[in-house]
Order: sequence, then structure tokens, then C-alpha cells
Amino acid sequence: MSMNAADYIHGMAVRARAAAGELAKLSTAEKNAALEAIAKALEKSAAEIQRANAVDVAKAKENGLSAAMVDRLTLTDARFQSMVEGVRHIATLPDPVGGTLWTRERPSGITINKVRVPFGVVAVVFESRPNVFIDTAALCLKTGNAVILRGGKEAIESNKALANSVRRGLEGLESLEGLADAIQLVEVLDHQAVNELVRSVGLIDVAIPRGGERLIRAMCEAALIPVLKHYKGVCHVYVDDEADLGMALSILDNAKTQRPGVCNAAECLLVHKKLAPLFMPMVEAWAKDKGVTLHENEAGTEYLSLDINVALVEDYRAAIDFINAHSSHHSECIVTNNAARAKEFLRDVDSACVYHNVSTRFTDGGEFGMGAEIGISTDKLHARGPMGLEELCTYKYQITGDGVIRG
Repeated sequence: MSMNAADYIHGMAVRARAAAGELAKLSTAEKNAALEAIAKALEKSAAEIQRANAVDVAKAKENGLSAAMVDRLTLTDARFQSMVEGVRHIATLPDPVGGTLWTRERPSGITINKVRVPFGVVAVVFESRPNVFIDTAALCLKTGNAVILRGGKEAIESNKALANSVRRGLEGLESLEGLADAIQLVEVLDHQAVNELVRSVGLIDVAIPRGGERLIRAMCEAALIPVLKHYKGVCHVYVDDEADLGMALSILDNAKTQRPGVCNAAECLLVHKKLAPLFMPMVEAWAKDKGVTLHENEAGTEYLSLDINVALVEDYRAAIDFINAHSSHHSECIVTNNAARAKEFLRDVDSACVYHNVSTRFTDGGEFGMGAEIGISTDKLHARGPMGLEELCTYKYQITGDGVIRG
């Protein structure tokens, strides 16, 4: 490519800003029509997309990528179909844009409406899984946001094929001109392109990393625009001495073994020390049965595998202190039949999602009734926890009156 990364990204951002202006004017019906056009274009391009994905998968195997990484990269027929169905599902969800958060009539004679609006232009940097491109594009389109996506080098051919298909779908909408640049893919694999994205002040409104801690830290260090962070998931399960032990084991099993490689899986088990003689043999038998390796003194570790750190604590207050010191502020659970202790735990643990007698695996947009999510934010500003359609919006105040002036 003859132009440098700065010029390349600047051009994309300018086109995205123009497209965002057109997107903001669309009705819900028009946005849903655009989503349907994308779904149809994907179905029409299925063979081309699968061929491109096969190239990426073959390269990944040649380059010795792990079996888990190759699996995440592979677009099977079932995953492809699920991806297309996901686009159509987003079309069925309520449109948050234009919704009134509150209305106030003031003594001065003005009426104030606080209304949801799109961010404008969003940059999303993601790793490996090509279906993230389509999920993110659909969520952004539904919320009236133009989006610039940059995927990992291992999925470049898949992402190019998906981006071409999406563009064809949007270009085919004669009644909705100017939408083709609403969804763009960065094809420059140099990391400088990511730096330029997060420095595009005035053109890109917010950046969202969807990847590992290294990627997030690199983006935050380079950023001049807000970054909505989705840090690692170091999630805890605390079993109190007033817990139902059968329930505790069931919750632990679900939180650790159902899908160990996801961010809402438990990575640390805390046990009230009074309970240890009774409960720890049960934990050891469970670990042996399920192939889980128990560790000690590894607080703050995100394993993303069948491994878990185990620590004994004095009581529920010590558990709260341990979690606040070592967690990534994602999801934490207390298992207890003591309602007063549970109430304190839910109040005092400083994480996005806190649970009483519930597996941490429920931290998920679909499980929260949001329908779909762009990720789990461990930030405190703007969005925290699962980020659905509403969290892809900001708000403005619309004030009306009849010639009202301030005295």
C-alpha cells in the first residue's frame, strides 16, 4: 500500500464520520432492512467466505498455532449459520436510539428531554474469531454507529471476505445511500494502524478492544480518545461456612468447567477456613473427576483452562478483602444461606457483577436479557458489565420552550 498508516486510517475515519451522519437519520425499520440485506449478502457469499476462512486456517496450522486458536478461527457451517442468524436476531431487538431516559418541566417554562443517541463512530480492535466482525458490525449498525474494525492477522482473509460481503449488501440498498462506509475493515496489519485509530480525535468517538490484556494495555497507552476496556476475567467463588455444600459444589463446577476458556469462568475458589475439613475433600474429589488442577498462592491469575487457584479465608469479610485486592472486577459469587452476609458481599465487592448463590457464568448479554453484547466492560465510566445495544449509545439533552429566556 503506497499511503502510510496515518493517511490510510484518516481516510477511513473521514468516510466513517460521513456515514455516521447518514446512519443517525435512519428509522428503526430502515436499520433493520440494512441488517437483513447484510444477512442475505452473507448467505449469497457463503462459499467465498468459507474458501477465505480455509486459507486462514491452513496458514494457522502451518504457523503452529494452538489447537484452541485454530478452533476459534474456524468458521464451520454451523458457526456461519449461527452468525447469520445473529444478524437477523439483532434486527428483532428493541432499538434504543431516540428513547427518552427522562423528561422534566422546569418552572422557567422549558421542557428537558434526556434522549439516547449513537456515539457516532466506533473503532473495534479484535483478535482471532472472524464472527466477531459480523456481530460487532450488526450491533453498531442497529445503534446507528459507524464502525471501523481491525482484526488479527491470523483471520485477515476471512475478515476481508466478510467485509466485502457486508459492503455489497449495503451498496445494494438503493433507498439508503451513503451507508457503504458505515462498516469498514482495516486491512493494514501493521500495529501503527491501531495507534492511528485510537489517536483519531474528532473523527472516532470511542475505541473498544476485544482481545487479551496485552492488546488492551497497548491501546490504552497510545489512546487520545476514550477506550472502553474489557480486561481479563479473574472471577471468584467464595463458599461461606453457612453454605449449602451441594449447591456450592454445583456452582463451582458450572463456573469452572462448563466453558473454562471464557472471561466469566471462575479462576479462584475461596473457602471459609472452618468449612475446609468438610468441604475441601469434596473439592479434591470433584477436581480429580473433572480433570481440574488445584493451585495455591496464585491469586490474580487468569488460567482460561481447567485450573483454579484455591485459598482459605478467615470469614466473609476476609473474602471480600481478598477479592477486592486480587480480582479483575469482573464477576464474583458468594455461596451462603446467611442473607445478611450476602447483602454485605453484594454491597462491598467492587466488581461489575456480584452474585449470591448463582454461577458467575451468567455474566453475559444474552443471559441478562440484552439480546446481544459487544463485550463485558470492567471499566466504571460509561458502561460496566455486559455491553448491549443501550451501552453502545450515549445521550443528549433536548430542550424546548416558547421564547423562554433566562432571567
